Amino acid sequence: MRLLLAEDDRDIAEHTKAKLEAEGYLVDHLASGPEVWEEGETGDYAAIILDLGLPGMDGLSILKRWRASGLDTPILVLTARGSWMERVDGFEAGADDYLPKPFRSEELIARLKALLRRSRKRPSPIKSAGRFVVDDQTRRVTYDGQPLELTALEYRLVQMLVSEPGRVFDPIEIARRVQGRDDDTAKNSVEAMIARLRRKTDPEAIETRRGFGYVLPDQDA
Repeated sequence: MRLLLAEDDRDIAEHTKAKLEAEGYLVDHLASGPEVWEEGETGDYAAIILDLGLPGMDGLSILKRWRASGLDTPILVLTARGSWMERVDGFEAGADDYLPKPFRSEELIARLKALLRRSRKRPSPIKSAGRFVVDDQTRRVTYDGQPLELTALEYRLVQMLVSEPGRVFDPIEIARRVQGRDDDTAKNSVEAMIARLRRKTDPEAIETRRGFGYVLPDQDA
């Protein structure tokens, strides 16, 4: 079972990684906020252990972006911030559990196992709309039954459209949720992604609503 450990304190990271691997988990460790955000979006993890005090992009911002993009991986937050208000902020941002520092590795492992047990009861990771089928577990997408070779950003875009078929998404919202930015360059990049997806599927796969944005039909074309 593969885990992502996002922690910038080397001693804590090495100790925690060793304890988790002794329990039989495969652990990927990252310390940079932007790298954690990207890997969490694209990697196939059973759970994520997320420190809030990451350099480059704080853990709370990462957590909000993950949940806004539809990521439902169980997330255990670690933090040296101990106030109840900060814990509330973490839960409202989408944390599944919260463990303040300093902590004992035995408690972290027990909380992690509880999260994984609960996650097994979640709905099927496979979603479909129009002629797309998205498997959030394997990160694979098919169109008319044929697998698509997508970039990480293209995958997140299809995942977002499939999650709410029939809804029109403004390009700026797509840029913010898929790329984590909302400038004019990102908006142009969204147009380019839509064009590439149409080339990989067909011109009618994603509809354009002039002046409003893009929509995935909720019925087969």
